[in-house]
Amino acid sequence: MIRKRVEKIRNIVYYIEYGDGLFIFKRGDLNMSQQKCVFCSIVNGEIPSATIYENSEFKVILDAFPSGVGHTLIFPKEHFENIYDLDAETASKLFAFVTIVARALKKVLKCDGMNLLQNNGEVAGQTVFHFHMHLIPRFANDGLKFSWATKKFDQEEMNNLATEIGKNI
Repeated sequence: MIRKRVEKIRNIVYYIEYGDGLFIFKRGDLNMSQQKCVFCSIVNGEIPSATIYENSEFKVILDAFPSGVGHTLIFPKEHFENIYDLDAETASKLFAFVTIVARALKKVLKCDGMNLLQNNGEVAGQTVFHFHMHLIPRFANDGLKFSWATKKFDQEEMNNLATEIGKNI
């Protein structure tokens, strides 16, 4: 039997225990070395996973620490730290593939909805610094909450910001 456990010790060190194996990494080391990347280790077969599907470019697994039934992760096999590092071709293929996986989850689980979640940077909740998408099947009364307090900006401020962002696209 494979035991899976992740612990965070003083916000500094994480470890994943798989049976007799132990995978240890420091929070700050995650973006410095692919060799310490959990998802690269899964791709290389060093850490087991509940693999749903894989091809030459992507791997689809059940999250080892899910928010609910069917919580799925999709990630490129090639290491990209975050969305800022992801090239347009890989992103295009990945997001097209997300739609296929989402439909499969809906068919099998008969979920009422689905959240797609993707975090970039520690401040945004990214804990594994290898680009990945969460597909989180949702059910009525599942207790999950994704919410934030809205803020009010005046129209001129919004227009100026929209113009500035648009100049950089």
